[in-house]
Amino acid sequence: MPTVTGGRATETIATERLARLAREAVDRLRLDLRGAVVLTEAATGAYAVTPVLAALAGAAEVHAVTRDSRHGAVADVVDETHRLAERLGVRSSITITTDRSDELFRRADVVTNSGHLRPIDAATVAAMRPGAVLPLMFEAWELGAGRTDLDLGALQARGVEVAGTNERHPDIAVFGYLGLLAAVQLADAGVSAHLGQLALWCDNPFLEPMAHGLRGAGATVRSADTLGELLAGPRPDALVVAMRPRDTAVIDGPVAALVAEAWPGVTVTQFWGDIDRAACEGLRVWPEQPPAKGHMGVLLSRLGPEPVVRLQAGGLKVAQVLRIPSRRRTRDDLDYLT
Repeated sequence: MPTVTGGRATETIATERLARLAREAVDRLRLDLRGAVVLTEAATGAYAVTPVLAALAGAAEVHAVTRDSRHGAVADVVDETHRLAERLGVRSSITITTDRSDELFRRADVVTNSGHLRPIDAATVAAMRPGAVLPLMFEAWELGAGRTDLDLGALQARGVEVAGTNERHPDIAVFGYLGLLAAVQLADAGVSAHLGQLALWCDNPFLEPMAHGLRGAGATVRSADTLGELLAGPRPDALVVAMRPRDTAVIDGPVAALVAEAWPGVTVTQFWGDIDRAACEGLRVWPEQPPAKGHMGVLLSRLGPEPVVRLQAGGLKVAQVLRIPSRRRTRDDLDYLT
């Protein structure tokens, strides 16, 4: 839900739209969490949908942890979540709290890896019960990409099953938004994708949908998984970085110097992959404030609520599948997992 600027009427329209998207997602995914105790987060904007989706899918209890953040105060979170939940008739199933307690983790059948619950470290995992499940709100291959907020070894030892979300599943289809998301980030940085000359540095499955979407927006795109190949070509309007994060920055001092020498003053957009901004003299890096280590530099919510609802509902579908005994999971069930 975008920031309210037009009074109560705008709030009502936004809530109605988000409610419609939530119900459509539950129906499309045949989302069924009946009987489950779900622990997730409560947040503002489109992310208010997560606990509501769980409740709409029939969860017996939904506990949603929140805190004040740059995206909104706790009072805003409570207001937006309750407004949406009331619209869908599930407010009584949702409890919002600022207390991230061991007792909440101990009682949960489903724990999402959402921001206000992280880090899911060894101490947190010790409070979880064996047999609980943890769906990732991203594809499993992203786990090794600089993320330090999830202790997989502890989860496995505790008997908590973990799986990623197949964002390319036709019922979820989040990868289709990546090119448009990159184009919006470029616009925020002052570079038009339409008729733009772009260098896309990408070494992961984001490559094809990003390049396709940027070309659809009217850009000329040269892509490669090695920077040297791109630097051998003409100077672009922007270098779009969509590299898998690692222990060290994707762009550090030596790499920044190479780019600045080849393309002085070029705009660099950090779609994904950590960048050492202090080392980027001679380059313009966007966003100006770096995202957390291993995280994307632009949120899906920048495109509105649709991709957020699809991703959050897809993650909860993973939880549904993980709660089915492994011997009873069908091929269709497994297609939602990565």
